[in-house]
Amino acid sequence: MQEEIVMSKRTWAAAHSASLTLRLVLLGSIAMTTPLFSQSSTPMDHSAVTQAPPELVQVVREATQKYVDVNAAINAGYHPVLGCVSGPDHGAMGVHYLNASLLNGEVEATQPQALIYEPLGGGRMRLVGVEFIVDAATWQKKNAAPPQLYQQLLQLIPSPNRYGLDTFYELHVWAWQDNPNGAFVDWNNKVNCNLQGTTL
Repeated sequence: MQEEIVMSKRTWAAAHSASLTLRLVLLGSIAMTTPLFSQSSTPMDHSAVTQAPPELVQVVREATQKYVDVNAAINAGYHPVLGCVSGPDHGAMGVHYLNASLLNGEVEATQPQALIYEPLGGGRMRLVGVEFIVDAATWQKKNAAPPQLYQQLLQLIPSPNRYGLDTFYELHVWAWQDNPNGAFVDWNNKVNCNLQGTTL
């Protein structure tokens, strides 16, 4: 009787182990064939999106259409700063082209302080978004509430920060490259710095 119970427990354990192994193999095969995130590096095409992007994204896209060519941005007073900015653990922002004349403590949806480009190698750059930047001390002299654009609040970045800047407000708008985490999230998993400084 004792031997039958031991044998029964061994048989059950073996069957359970085989069942668990089969489940893991099946789960693994599903995970291997089903992408969790889109791997596409295709720029956002608003005409193909069934739901319209936020109004601020549309306004920024229209206002920055003239800067798709990075040389047009340079001619308009935008210049690269900081190199290509990668996320601490995922994604990137890209290369910020800053227009110092727009760092005046004001914020206007059609005049971003920085244009953001993704390096494509060989000196080529692709416009992916913009960043609005407002010095906090200058803003707070005239305004009690934080700055906002189309009801989207700018984020306060205190000093000290990784950029070595005084406390400032900022808002990224991914008008030219879809961001799976949201149109106003700082880091974009579809942007990378892998080709900065390469020649193709």
